[in-house]
Amino acid sequence: MRITLLALLFVSSALHAQTALTGLVSSAEEGAMEGVLVGAKKAGSTITVTVVSDAQGRYSFPAAKLEPGKYALKVRAVGFELESPVALNVDARKTTSADLRLRKTGDLAAQLSNAEWMTSVPGTDQQKGQLLNCVGCHTLERVMRSAHSADTFAKTVLPRMQGYVNQSIPQHPQLRKAERLMEERGDQRVQVYRSAAEYLSTINLGESPKWSYALKTLPRPSGRATRVIYTEYDLPRATISPHDVIVDAEGIAWYSSFGEQNLGRLDPKTGNVKEFSIETTKPGFPTGLLGLRSDREGNLWLGNMYQATILKFDRKAQKFSSWKLPAEQNIDAAQVNMVSPQSSHVDGKVWTQNNGFAGVHRLDIATGKIETWEPFKSAPKGEPHNIYDVIPDSQNNAFFTDFRWRHIGRIDAKTGEVKLFEMPSAAAVTAPRRGMMDSQDRLWFGQYRADRIGMLDTKTGQFKQWQLATRWASPYDVALDRNEEAWTGSMITDQVTRLDTKSGRMVDYLLPRSTNIRRVFVDNSTTPVTFWVGSNHGASIVKLEPLD
Repeated sequence: MRITLLALLFVSSALHAQTALTGLVSSAEEGAMEGVLVGAKKAGSTITVTVVSDAQGRYSFPAAKLEPGKYALKVRAVGFELESPVALNVDARKTTSADLRLRKTGDLAAQLSNAEWMTSVPGTDQQKGQLLNCVGCHTLERVMRSAHSADTFAKTVLPRMQGYVNQSIPQHPQLRKAERLMEERGDQRVQVYRSAAEYLSTINLGESPKWSYALKTLPRPSGRATRVIYTEYDLPRATISPHDVIVDAEGIAWYSSFGEQNLGRLDPKTGNVKEFSIETTKPGFPTGLLGLRSDREGNLWLGNMYQATILKFDRKAQKFSSWKLPAEQNIDAAQVNMVSPQSSHVDGKVWTQNNGFAGVHRLDIATGKIETWEPFKSAPKGEPHNIYDVIPDSQNNAFFTDFRWRHIGRIDAKTGEVKLFEMPSAAAVTAPRRGMMDSQDRLWFGQYRADRIGMLDTKTGQFKQWQLATRWASPYDVALDRNEEAWTGSMITDQVTRLDTKSGRMVDYLLPRSTNIRRVFVDNSTTPVTFWVGSNHGASIVKLEPLD
């Protein structure tokens, strides 16, 4: 009997120690609250761990996620805030309990995601769709709190916004040197400005000190969406915009800095960050990196955007190699965003694109020779095109997305022949953006203006599409995991969507704070798989661990 009692006490103590911090989240309006994100950050740390309250309003931090020390707590629950700041000590010898009391917020507008603004404002889908052009550099709250008239928008604000490069943020604006060649110009652009200006002036504070419409919110997470743990790693400076994040075989996270000449390295075990400086090859032109991908040997390849340079980083030697575009393609508007070495082992060649004139390049690594394709060179004058991503299949044929329409293009690696695939859609523009090629040569991609995940079977030419549950989800990118589940993230909703492509079952995970999501990455080496993304406007990297 004594042994049994001692054994029970030991088990009870062990179970108790598995939870570091727990408590109940409630408010006067709702009582116990499901779907409240509770974040804990240790004093002096750059790492925040976040969990979500369950159907009974309880939250719980596993002991493995919180080491002993003093922590500050924060919450995300649209419409609510903590009644008072919460700071507490976590003890390794026992579970700490802390019930959290929430109250209605006095400034709901400050909590709205971009999608909630788009849901709130009046207007047609076509009118609201114009707002998708505004979220790359800042939030829609900035627009809605403005007091500009239609004339001010049309003549001053929108032309000024057009003058900034797409890697600008309020803390680090950069001006473009030249216009892209296949964008709207002249009277066509004036019409675009006027249409947007007239609409924006009706939904901001230009005519009244209060908005004429009610502010609407999306539902909080529930059910499966609460079974998740987030870990957010702060980066050293507010001006770091981690556009792409990928994790190598050693578990190290690497990121491309969208507005600065640095490749970043994050050790998730310690939170330590190291930056590798990149030479500026076009002085006076905007700085920053976009696409970050690895080849089969684990070398990292990057697009140095307006520096018009292809970069390779040897992780072992910690050394960069670079290739400049030929002079005839290295125009002032040249913009090398995506570099794709995934199948370079097939023929020693790497694909990239040029946003300056909707072109595709292919680099021969051994010789340094760069070939160029212009698939839309003969397009009607004034017809816009934007080759956004270039993704090779297993034979190193290149597939590209045209962000301004609803086409996927293919360039035959042997013949150079170009073929276009038009995806079925009632809309003229679905805006295929970024994606990946899986082991079966199926191309997965986000349809930014259609709220869909798309897949092209490159062997049959057939498309398949999945409609996301949230309006204005606007998926940027897609990653398929080892379980045939597709993951995507939104620049608009602050949500990460996980789609079971076999059953169609979907779950939306709300991230701990406003997170302008771009490239998404899934680490298949963990069980369950782990999702990674950069907070492009939040100077942080976010890891999402689903619990089922």
